[in-house]
Amino acid sequence: MIRTTALCLFLAAMPGMALAAGGFTFASIDGGDLAMEDWRGQPVLVVNTASLCGFTSQYDELQALHETYVDRGLVVLAVPSNDFSQELSSAEEVKDFCEVNFGLTLPMTDITPVRGAEAHPFYRWLAEEHGFTPRWNFNKVLIGPEGEVLGTWGSTVKPGSRQIVDQIEAALK
Repeated sequence: MIRTTALCLFLAAMPGMALAAGGFTFASIDGGDLAMEDWRGQPVLVVNTASLCGFTSQYDELQALHETYVDRGLVVLAVPSNDFSQELSSAEEVKDFCEVNFGLTLPMTDITPVRGAEAHPFYRWLAEEHGFTPRWNFNKVLIGPEGEVLGTWGSTVKPGSRQIVDQIEAALK
């Protein structure tokens, strides 16, 4: 009991540490928080995005994945980031841009750092525990139902690619 309590206190004191991805919370672009724990038991495709990037058209495929699989439990989470200097200047501008140009209805975080010392704890965990750091916008990470990393893909792998869709479908079984 004492060891379990000590471990829980240690993990609570270390926001970058987690046993699995379920322990992370993001600020929502709509206000409030998006807690990955709320999606435990569901696969989550996390994508760092940017509004002014050459890969921004991938929002269409992210929305299509959301619409295709949301009823089966998939969560597609867009994480706007300005780490590569290609994001609009405010969350409100990002939200408006995505709604007007792509009709996005999937959950989105506030503008969030994904690299370096200022990176969100989720992305620090990915780097430290799984050796994955986004090298550009629209990098994808599929988190399994129990918080495990099922796959990572770079910008050039489209969200609707067979390799991503096959992993999503396997996680939904």
